[in-house]
Amino acid sequence: MNQLIMRIWLLLAIVVVLNSCSSTAPTVNYDNTMADQAIIQPRMTTPQNVYGLSTRSGIFQKPGELEPAVEFWRKTYTLWHRSQVAFHDDRYLDVIYEVIDLPGYVDESLTSEQKEIVNQHRDFWKVQLAILESKLSYNAQLNATDKQIIAKLQSTGKQLNSVLSGAAERVRSQRGIRERFKRGLDISRRYDMQFRKIFRDAGLPEDLAYLPHVESSFQPAAKSSAGAVGMWQFTKGAAKTFMPAGNRVDRRLDPFASAVGAARYLSYAYSKLHDWPTAITSYNHGIGGMKRAQNQVGHDFTHIVKAYTGPAFGFASRNYYAQFLAARDIASNPMQYFP
Repeated sequence: MNQLIMRIWLLLAIVVVLNSCSSTAPTVNYDNTMADQAIIQPRMTTPQNVYGLSTRSGIFQKPGELEPAVEFWRKTYTLWHRSQVAFHDDRYLDVIYEVIDLPGYVDESLTSEQKEIVNQHRDFWKVQLAILESKLSYNAQLNATDKQIIAKLQSTGKQLNSVLSGAAERVRSQRGIRERFKRGLDISRRYDMQFRKIFRDAGLPEDLAYLPHVESSFQPAAKSSAGAVGMWQFTKGAAKTFMPAGNRVDRRLDPFASAVGAARYLSYAYSKLHDWPTAITSYNHGIGGMKRAQNQVGHDFTHIVKAYTGPAFGFASRNYYAQFLAARDIASNPMQYFP
């Protein structure tokens, strides 16, 4: 009997060792955004220990310069309802000119009348900023609205002229998504433990499991205008590389298969870009795009956000990591934001 027990324990130990050696990591050249690339002939190899213990801790850099953007997205996710629209500077996210409540019933999509209201308010602030810039150029008398705008711009702590220059062209509107984010929190409870295990087993920070809050609000059947599908928003091209399934059904609608694919992608992205802010941003902008940013302006992520002017590096890419940090803050302490 003792010999039988020893044999059983020996077999179990062998199975554990084999399982621990069975994972793979992508080594393909993945360029541009996940939304518009078709990867050909992916090649997978045994993963290397390129991360180190520090990446397993789940601690992500949170530079102070990004805090205004992180706070903006915290407001978008938890404070502003879908019936509310904030008008703000798309570079200095702590400059919020106005938050309005749309009239009538507000659905996921706005009516033509509601869209017109948003356009009118956006145009109003563009005109006000253009007039203010002109007044200051000619030392003209300022009214109460001008002084309020100046106070908002100066609250950034930067020189007024540098913030006001071009501000009329940077006016942007942002709807609140409090209801959608809260629903995503409820759905995420079904997946959190399994997603965390997938990233942990891949040697990656577990908090990457929060990424679907940014991508899809944990909607399993989410679809984007760019052709991305599922909770983790994979395109067909990216799925062929990071979650290959041969001729089987499209697995992008499978949250767990997609999570494994996301782990493979982020593992590869980190091995190429060498820091998490840039690797996470590549989920939106592509590894090749972020590599070009590093080559042009350096590896300081806050400097990339501030100075990189690649043609596809727009508002969404600049803010992707700040969105992730905000979603992580909220999802890790939901009772603080949704008591």
